[in-house]
Amino acid sequence: MSELKTKPTRKSVRKFIGGVENARRQADALVLLDLFEEITGEPAVLWGESIVGFGRYKYHYPSGQKGIWPVTGFSPRKQNLSIYIMPGFSKYQPLLDKLGKHKHSVSCLYINKLADVDMDVLRELIVAGVEEMERIYSQQ
Repeated sequence: MSELKTKPTRKSVRKFIGGVENARRQADALVLLDLFEEITGEPAVLWGESIVGFGRYKYHYPSGQKGIWPVTGFSPRKQNLSIYIMPGFSKYQPLLDKLGKHKHSVSCLYINKLADVDMDVLRELIVAGVEEMERIYSQQ
């Protein structure tokens, strides 16, 4: 079983964000940093080279793979802002319908810029994801 490469680091999150080349993406990342800290009550931690994570949970899959991962977080990538809603979006379609311009995969929301979305709806999505993770992992 291979070891997960993305782990929490002691690197400065603000320094990482300060190094984001796209000025709009950098400014949006600072807004997200404040939003996630407020919602989670957790300090930001840089996971690997580019994920700003908040909180952590332990997982153990039937395959035997196990590890730790942030409860939620984001990454200011070159193409978009990636926002991690770990329980996925299956329960959140009504919120996604009101969010604004975005794409998503199983647990990742892709936004070009924060101006494209309704920030109140984004907040609701993040809160819902964090609450669901707390519900799921407090029962283990």
